[in-house]
Parts: sequence; structure tokens; C-alpha cells
Amino acid sequence: MVTKYGGRFQDKDKGARAMAAVIYDSIHELIATLARGQRVIGLDIGDKTIGVAISDPLFSLASPVKTIARTKKFKAAVLELQALISTEQVGGIIAGLPISMNGTEGPRSQATRDLTRELVNQLDIPAAFWDERLSTSAIERFLINEADMNRKRRKDVIDKMAAGYILQGALDALDHPRL
Repeated sequence: MVTKYGGRFQDKDKGARAMAAVIYDSIHELIATLARGQRVIGLDIGDKTIGVAISDPLFSLASPVKTIARTKKFKAAVLELQALISTEQVGGIIAGLPISMNGTEGPRSQATRDLTRELVNQLDIPAAFWDERLSTSAIERFLINEADMNRKRRKDVIDKMAAGYILQGALDALDHPRL
């Protein structure tokens, strides 16, 4: 099932119908729509930042890319994502959805859904959500225990690393390799 959010359609008399930007119910549906060679980006959407990771074209490996500051001017974040999408042949977004441990969605989930819907509309690119439970805490534990990073350095990398963790989890769940 596909949930449509916005998009543009042309008049039948004026030409072909343009594909609407959509949010798919599963990552499998999203991946199935992509052309060969396209990638997906993973987003860890927070109150102050957006962590960004990118997949390889075969959907087997996620690599952390950057952290984008969320300012009052949302357009700046959209422009940064737009540049990445066009230079890296990105065909879709996988956004981490913060679901509670009991499986319910709270205000943070709704804020993530709202921001993702806005990105889908402004970037005209499809998306899907992936459960991100405990992703940031898992990355923080790794950075403290394994990488022995100090607090300042962790702060600089944790969001993009969490985006990589979220995206890798989604890629690992795909039941078919892209050859």
C-alpha cells in the first residue's frame, strides 16, 4: 500500500501524468521503484540536526555522510539534501522513525513523519520509514566503548553515524540483493 503526500499531476490534455512524491509503507516497495544505479539516503531526524547516510548502488552498505543543522530556515537543509541527491544519484529516502519500546508512536514520531512529508514534497523524491529504536544509544555506546571518543567528538559524529546505523538496518532487511 502506498500513502501519497502531495505531488504534481499534469492535465491529461497537456501530457503525461507526473509521478507523485510518495511515502511507501515498506522499504521493499521503495527499493522496487528505483532505477538501476540509484541509491537511497538514510536520515536520522532530530530536533537540532539531521544525520545523513548513503547506500551503495547495490543496497548492501550504508556510509555516514554528514550532519545537517536544523535551523529556522528549513530551506537550507532542503538545499543541502538536494545537492546530495543530485550528485550521488539518490532515488529515495529511508527515514528513521522513533518508535517507543512498547511499539507505539508518540509526538517525536509524528514530528518525524511531518518533516519527512515536507522533504518528500520539496525534493520530489519517494521515501519510506524504518524503525530506529535504540539507534542513537547503540551508536553512543559504540563510540564510548569501542572507539573511545570524547564527548565533543561524539557530538560531531553521532547523528551521521546513527543515520548509517538506521540505513544499514534497513538494507540488511532487504531479502533480495540488487545485482
